Amino acid sequence: MTQDFDKFAARAAPAIFVLLWSTGFIGTKYVVNNADPLTYLAIRMAIVVGLMAVICAIARPAWPNRVEIGHSIVAGILVHGIYLGGTAVAISLSIPAGLSALIPGLQPILTSTIANRWLGERVTAMQWGGLLIGLAGVALILHDRPMGGQAGWGWIASAISLVSITLGTLYQRRYCSRIDWRSGNLVQYVAVTVFFTIGAFLFEQRVVHWTTEFILALAWLAVALSIGSIGLLYWLIRHQAATSVASLFYLVPAVTSLMAFVLFDERLDAIAIAGMIACAAAVLLVNRNAPAKT
Repeated sequence: MTQDFDKFAARAAPAIFVLLWSTGFIGTKYVVNNADPLTYLAIRMAIVVGLMAVICAIARPAWPNRVEIGHSIVAGILVHGIYLGGTAVAISLSIPAGLSALIPGLQPILTSTIANRWLGERVTAMQWGGLLIGLAGVALILHDRPMGGQAGWGWIASAISLVSITLGTLYQRRYCSRIDWRSGNLVQYVAVTVFFTIGAFLFEQRVVHWTTEFILALAWLAVALSIGSIGLLYWLIRHQAATSVASLFYLVPAVTSLMAFVLFDERLDAIAIAGMIACAAAVLLVNRNAPAKT
Protein backbone atom coordinates (compact mmCIF):
# COMPACT_ATOMS: atom_id res chain seq x y z
CA MET A 1 0.00 0.00 0.00
CA THR A 2 2.80 2.40 0.94
CA GLN A 3 4.75 1.61 -2.23
CA ASP A 4 1.63 2.17 -4.38
CA PHE A 5 1.01 5.50 -2.66
CA ASP A 6 4.64 6.54 -3.10
CA LYS A 7 4.46 5.75 -6.82
CA PHE A 8 1.21 7.68 -7.17
CA ALA A 9 2.64 10.63 -5.25
CA ALA A 10 5.77 10.67 -7.42
CA ARG A 11 3.65 10.73 -10.57
CA ALA A 12 1.15 13.29 -9.29
CA ALA A 13 3.69 15.67 -7.74
CA PRO A 14 4.78 17.36 -11.02
CA ALA A 15 1.19 18.06 -12.12
CA ILE A 16 0.21 19.38 -8.68
CA PHE A 17 3.30 21.57 -8.64
CA VAL A 18 2.52 23.09 -12.04
CA LEU A 19 -1.07 23.85 -11.00
CA LEU A 20 -0.04 25.41 -7.70
CA TRP A 21 2.84 27.41 -9.18
CA SER A 22 0.58 28.78 -11.92
CA THR A 23 -1.92 30.11 -9.40
CA GLY A 24 0.86 32.23 -7.96
CA PHE A 25 0.76 34.56 -10.97
CA ILE A 26 -3.03 34.77 -10.77
CA GLY A 27 -3.01 35.49 -7.05
CA THR A 28 -0.30 38.11 -7.50
CA LYS A 29 -2.48 40.02 -9.95
CA TYR A 30 -5.20 40.23 -7.32
CA VAL A 31 -2.90 41.41 -4.53
CA VAL A 32 -0.96 44.05 -6.51
CA ASN A 33 -4.30 45.65 -7.38
CA ASN A 34 -4.58 46.41 -3.67
CA ALA A 35 -1.02 46.87 -2.39
CA ASP A 36 2.48 47.89 -3.40
CA PRO A 37 4.35 44.73 -4.57
CA LEU A 38 7.22 44.66 -2.06
CA THR A 39 4.91 45.67 0.77
CA TYR A 40 2.55 42.82 -0.05
CA LEU A 41 5.48 40.40 -0.16
CA ALA A 42 6.77 41.56 3.23
CA ILE A 43 3.31 40.89 4.71
CA ARG A 44 3.07 37.53 2.98
CA MET A 45 6.46 36.37 4.19
CA ALA A 46 5.76 37.50 7.76
CA ILE A 47 2.65 35.30 7.73
CA VAL A 48 4.64 32.39 6.33
CA VAL A 49 7.31 32.78 9.01
CA GLY A 50 4.59 32.41 11.65
CA LEU A 51 3.17 29.30 9.96
CA MET A 52 6.59 27.70 9.54
CA ALA A 53 7.46 28.47 13.15
CA VAL A 54 4.36 26.53 14.25
CA ILE A 55 5.29 23.62 11.97
CA CYS A 56 8.83 23.55 13.37
CA ALA A 57 7.59 23.78 16.96
CA ILE A 58 5.38 20.73 16.40
CA ALA A 59 7.75 18.65 14.25
CA ARG A 60 10.99 19.62 16.03
CA PRO A 61 13.23 19.12 12.97
CA ALA A 62 17.01 19.16 13.04
CA TRP A 63 18.36 22.70 12.77
CA PRO A 64 20.98 23.70 10.20
CA ASN A 65 24.46 24.63 11.38
CA ARG A 66 26.03 28.03 10.71
CA VAL A 67 27.24 27.13 7.24
CA GLU A 68 23.88 25.64 6.31
CA ILE A 69 22.10 28.73 7.65
CA GLY A 70 24.24 30.84 5.32
CA HIS A 71 23.38 28.62 2.36
CA SER A 72 19.69 28.74 3.29
CA ILE A 73 19.74 32.54 3.35
CA VAL A 74 21.33 32.70 -0.11
CA ALA A 75 18.87 30.17 -1.54
CA GLY A 76 15.95 31.99 0.07
CA ILE A 77 16.92 35.38 -1.35
CA LEU A 78 17.22 33.83 -4.82
CA VAL A 79 14.18 31.52 -4.83
CA HIS A 80 11.78 33.67 -2.80
CA GLY A 81 13.25 37.16 -2.73
CA ILE A 82 14.44 38.28 -6.14
CA TYR A 83 12.23 35.84 -8.08
CA LEU A 84 8.97 36.77 -6.34
CA GLY A 85 9.93 40.44 -6.21
CA GLY A 86 10.60 40.55 -9.94
CA THR A 87 7.35 38.76 -10.74
CA ALA A 88 5.26 41.03 -8.51
CA VAL A 89 6.88 44.16 -9.91
CA ALA A 90 6.29 42.93 -13.49
CA ILE A 91 2.60 42.35 -12.86
CA SER A 92 2.28 45.70 -11.07
CA LEU A 93 3.72 47.30 -14.24
CA SER A 94 0.75 45.96 -16.21
CA ILE A 95 2.34 42.80 -17.61
CA PRO A 96 -0.68 40.45 -17.94
CA ALA A 97 -0.73 37.57 -15.48
CA GLY A 98 -0.66 35.01 -18.27
CA LEU A 99 2.41 36.61 -19.86
CA SER A 100 4.24 37.28 -16.59
CA ALA A 101 4.98 33.53 -16.45
CA LEU A 102 6.63 33.48 -19.87
CA ILE A 103 10.13 34.78 -19.19
CA PRO A 104 10.61 32.56 -16.10
CA GLY A 105 9.35 29.81 -18.42
CA LEU A 106 12.74 29.98 -20.12
CA GLN A 107 14.32 28.54 -16.97
CA PRO A 108 14.88 25.02 -18.43
CA ILE A 109 17.21 26.45 -21.09
CA LEU A 110 19.35 28.25 -18.54
CA THR A 111 19.16 25.42 -16.01
CA SER A 112 20.27 22.74 -18.46
CA THR A 113 23.30 24.80 -19.50
CA ILE A 114 24.40 25.48 -15.93
CA ALA A 115 23.52 22.01 -14.59
CA ASN A 116 25.60 20.44 -17.34
CA ARG A 117 28.68 22.23 -15.99
CA TRP A 118 27.95 22.92 -12.32
CA LEU A 119 26.15 19.79 -11.13
CA GLY A 120 27.74 17.31 -13.49
CA GLU A 121 24.37 16.22 -14.91
CA ARG A 122 24.62 14.87 -18.43
CA VAL A 123 22.12 16.49 -20.79
CA THR A 124 21.30 14.13 -23.68
CA ALA A 125 20.84 15.14 -27.30
CA MET A 126 17.12 14.38 -27.01
CA GLN A 127 16.86 16.64 -24.00
CA TRP A 128 18.64 19.45 -25.84
CA GLY A 129 16.13 18.98 -28.64
CA GLY A 130 13.26 19.28 -26.21
CA LEU A 131 14.77 22.36 -24.62
CA LEU A 132 15.14 24.04 -28.02
CA ILE A 133 11.55 23.19 -28.90
CA GLY A 134 10.45 24.76 -25.64
CA LEU A 135 12.47 27.89 -26.39
CA ALA A 136 10.79 28.14 -29.79
CA GLY A 137 7.41 27.71 -28.12
CA VAL A 138 8.04 30.57 -25.70
CA ALA A 139 9.19 32.74 -28.65
CA LEU A 140 5.88 32.04 -30.40
CA ILE A 141 3.91 33.01 -27.31
CA LEU A 142 5.88 36.26 -27.05
CA HIS A 143 5.39 37.28 -30.68
CA ASP A 144 4.05 40.78 -31.32
CA ARG A 145 4.08 41.77 -27.64
CA PRO A 146 4.93 45.36 -26.60
CA MET A 147 8.49 45.58 -25.28
CA GLY A 148 8.92 49.32 -24.65
CA GLY A 149 7.94 51.80 -21.96
CA GLN A 150 6.42 50.51 -18.74
CA ALA A 151 6.01 47.08 -20.31
CA GLY A 152 9.73 47.04 -21.06
CA TRP A 153 10.57 47.51 -17.38
CA GLY A 154 8.10 44.74 -16.60
CA TRP A 155 9.88 42.36 -18.96
CA ILE A 156 13.23 43.32 -17.39
CA ALA A 157 11.81 42.47 -13.97
CA SER A 158 10.66 39.11 -15.38
CA ALA A 159 14.11 38.47 -16.82
CA ILE A 160 15.66 39.12 -13.41
CA SER A 161 13.17 36.63 -11.98
CA LEU A 162 14.32 34.06 -14.55
CA VAL A 163 17.97 34.33 -13.55
CA SER A 164 17.11 34.30 -9.86
CA ILE A 165 14.85 31.22 -9.84
CA THR A 166 17.34 29.34 -12.04
CA LEU A 167 20.32 30.05 -9.81
CA GLY A 168 18.19 29.53 -6.71
CA THR A 169 16.98 26.04 -7.61
CA LEU A 170 20.49 24.96 -8.58
CA TYR A 171 21.94 26.47 -5.40
CA GLN A 172 19.25 24.75 -3.35
CA ARG A 173 20.07 21.41 -4.94
CA ARG A 174 23.81 21.71 -4.45
CA TYR A 175 24.03 23.23 -0.97
CA CYS A 176 20.68 22.77 0.79
CA SER A 177 19.38 19.35 -0.26
CA ARG A 178 20.43 17.74 3.05
CA ILE A 179 18.88 20.43 5.23
CA ASP A 180 15.51 19.55 6.76
CA TRP A 181 12.97 21.40 4.63
CA ARG A 182 11.04 22.72 7.64
CA SER A 183 13.89 24.37 9.51
CA GLY A 184 15.62 25.33 6.26
CA ASN A 185 12.51 27.01 4.93
CA LEU A 186 11.98 28.88 8.17
CA VAL A 187 15.49 30.36 7.88
CA GLN A 188 14.82 31.27 4.24
CA TYR A 189 11.51 32.97 5.01
CA VAL A 190 12.95 34.98 7.88
CA ALA A 191 15.68 36.21 5.52
CA VAL A 192 13.27 37.25 2.76
CA THR A 193 10.91 38.92 5.23
CA VAL A 194 13.79 41.21 6.17
CA PHE A 195 14.70 41.56 2.47
CA PHE A 196 11.20 42.66 1.41
CA THR A 197 10.68 44.89 4.45
CA ILE A 198 13.84 46.84 3.66
CA GLY A 199 12.82 47.06 0.00
CA ALA A 200 9.33 48.32 0.87
CA PHE A 201 10.70 51.08 3.12
CA LEU A 202 13.30 52.13 0.55
CA PHE A 203 11.23 52.11 -2.65
CA GLU A 204 7.50 52.20 -1.86
CA GLN A 205 4.79 54.19 -0.10
CA ARG A 206 3.65 50.92 1.55
CA VAL A 207 0.04 51.29 0.43
CA VAL A 208 -2.29 48.40 1.36
CA HIS A 209 -6.05 48.19 0.82
CA TRP A 210 -7.36 45.40 3.04
CA THR A 211 -10.15 44.29 0.72
CA THR A 212 -11.70 40.83 0.75
CA GLU A 213 -9.98 40.15 -2.58
CA PHE A 214 -6.59 41.07 -1.13
CA ILE A 215 -7.04 39.02 2.05
CA LEU A 216 -8.19 35.86 0.23
CA ALA A 217 -5.44 36.09 -2.38
CA LEU A 218 -2.83 36.77 0.31
CA ALA A 219 -3.98 33.74 2.32
CA TRP A 220 -3.77 31.50 -0.76
CA LEU A 221 -0.31 32.76 -1.72
CA ALA A 222 1.02 32.38 1.81
CA VAL A 223 -0.29 28.86 2.45
CA ALA A 224 -0.69 27.10 -0.92
CA LEU A 225 2.29 28.75 -2.62
CA SER A 226 4.91 29.63 -0.03
CA ILE A 227 4.41 26.42 1.96
CA GLY A 228 2.70 23.97 -0.42
CA SER A 229 4.34 24.61 -3.78
CA ILE A 230 7.78 25.52 -2.39
CA GLY A 231 7.82 22.38 -0.26
CA LEU A 232 6.85 20.36 -3.32
CA LEU A 233 9.49 22.08 -5.45
CA TYR A 234 12.23 21.24 -2.96
CA TRP A 235 10.97 17.64 -2.79
CA LEU A 236 11.20 17.43 -6.59
CA ILE A 237 14.68 18.98 -6.52
CA ARG A 238 15.85 16.25 -4.13
CA HIS A 239 14.30 13.39 -6.13
CA GLN A 240 14.79 14.41 -9.77
CA ALA A 241 17.52 15.83 -11.98
CA ALA A 242 17.68 19.63 -12.11
CA THR A 243 16.95 19.70 -15.86
CA SER A 244 13.86 17.53 -15.39
CA VAL A 245 12.50 19.70 -12.59
CA ALA A 246 13.19 22.90 -14.51
CA SER A 247 11.36 21.58 -17.56
CA LEU A 248 8.12 21.67 -15.57
CA PHE A 249 8.31 25.47 -15.74
CA TYR A 250 7.61 25.21 -19.48
CA LEU A 251 4.05 24.19 -18.61
CA VAL A 252 3.45 27.09 -16.24
CA PRO A 253 2.87 29.78 -18.92
CA ALA A 254 0.23 27.65 -20.65
CA VAL A 255 -1.62 26.78 -17.45
CA THR A 256 -1.37 30.36 -16.18
CA SER A 257 -2.69 31.70 -19.49
CA LEU A 258 -5.69 29.38 -19.35
CA MET A 259 -6.47 30.53 -15.82
CA ALA A 260 -6.01 34.19 -16.83
CA PHE A 261 -8.37 33.71 -19.79
CA VAL A 262 -11.10 32.35 -17.51
CA LEU A 263 -10.59 34.88 -14.71
CA PHE A 264 -9.41 38.05 -16.50
CA ASP A 265 -10.41 37.43 -20.15
CA GLU A 266 -6.75 37.60 -21.22
CA ARG A 267 -6.74 36.19 -24.74
CA LEU A 268 -4.09 34.45 -26.84
CA ASP A 269 -4.06 34.02 -30.62
CA ALA A 270 -3.44 30.85 -32.62
CA ILE A 271 0.33 31.41 -32.82
CA ALA A 272 0.61 31.72 -29.05
CA ILE A 273 -1.48 28.58 -28.57
CA ALA A 274 0.87 26.75 -30.96
CA GLY A 275 3.73 27.92 -28.77
CA MET A 276 2.06 26.42 -25.71
CA ILE A 277 1.71 23.09 -27.49
CA ALA A 278 5.43 23.22 -28.34
CA CYS A 279 6.20 23.87 -24.67
CA ALA A 280 4.19 20.83 -23.62
CA ALA A 281 6.06 18.69 -26.16
CA ALA A 282 9.35 20.01 -24.80
CA VAL A 283 8.46 18.92 -21.27
CA LEU A 284 7.63 15.43 -22.52
CA LEU A 285 10.97 15.09 -24.31
CA VAL A 286 13.04 16.41 -21.41
CA ASN A 287 11.31 14.36 -18.72
CA ARG A 288 11.27 11.10 -20.66
CA ASN A 289 15.02 11.30 -21.21
CA ALA A 290 16.07 12.50 -17.76
CA PRO A 291 17.31 10.02 -15.14
CA ALA A 292 15.51 10.16 -11.80
CA LYS A 293 17.47 11.19 -8.71
CA THR A 294 17.03 9.37 -5.44
